[in-house]
Amino acid sequence: MEFKRKFGRRKETKPTKGLLLIVLLVIAIVLWFKAESILASLF
Repeated sequence: MEFKRKFGRRKETKPTKGLLLIVLLVIAIVLWFKAESILASLF
């Protein structure tokens, strides 16, 4: 019972933080690769 409760709590708290980190990483990667084209279009 204790192990189930611990894993249940961990699964409830981790997904939100994991999704936020993944979204931030994706945005950072997209901006990193598109930065050259953005700068080229601006200047």
